[in-house]
Amino acid sequence: MIRAMARYAVAAVVFWGIAAIPLVADFLGQSYLISLATRIVIFALAAVTLDFLLGIGGLVSLGHAAFIGIGAYVVAVFSLYGVSELLIVLPAAVILSGLFALATGALALRTRGINFIMITLAFAQMLYFGTTSFSALGGDDGFTLPMRSSVLGFRGLDSPTGLFWISFTLLAFTYLLFQALALSSFGRALSALKQNSDRMEALGVDRWQIQLRAYVISGGVCAIAGVLLANLTGFVSPSYIAWQRSGDLIIMSVVGGQGTIIGAIAGAAGFLGL
Repeated sequence: MIRAMARYAVAAVVFWGIAAIPLVADFLGQSYLISLATRIVIFALAAVTLDFLLGIGGLVSLGHAAFIGIGAYVVAVFSLYGVSELLIVLPAAVILSGLFALATGALALRTRGINFIMITLAFAQMLYFGTTSFSALGGDDGFTLPMRSSVLGFRGLDSPTGLFWISFTLLAFTYLLFQALALSSFGRALSALKQNSDRMEALGVDRWQIQLRAYVISGGVCAIAGVLLANLTGFVSPSYIAWQRSGDLIIMSVVGGQGTIIGAIAGAAGFLGL
């Protein structure tokens, strides 16, 4: 009980601290701080999804940036057809990213340890080189979005403050989702597999099925960060999928305290703040 209260107290401090940044930016007249805060929120969202895999499930994915890239490129593809509605783009990105996670995870999770790490890296690099050849969206040079996404026809994301608060809301939803998953029977089974997978399998637990489910959920939700990042920069490029980006997410998770969920958000704030 005490540990749970402490965890929620830390979460409240972290969220209130991030939420106060726009107010501080307005007071100091430093508008760039809002863009920095939005970037922190976006990568914190991605780091939370990886922390669920890494900290709870013990699955070290070195290709998690692929899901960010999928989300960003979905925004770009829809923009080619004049579709900018966030309520259309966001579900499409989540579904496509989840399908990619399902297809790649079904193979990667047949392995363990360093083999799993290298296979996730290989799949991400395949996607990376695929986007460099995507000439319709600029290939290696990237693609500048003609417009940011709208919400129910309103251009709320055109405003730096509006984009921040929408991103912040989605981060809060993501935190609550993965916190609930971590405390559920599903999350406890995933954690138990991390501690002793052989014993859990001897008890009849299907390791592959549980880990694949976690991988798909994590990858699908991570695409939200890609959608938001594309709107923040107004640009998409293969660099979003580079393995260094995945490495950054791992650092954020580890520095903040892996397996705590809220630690990934604090780690993202510290890493990008520095």
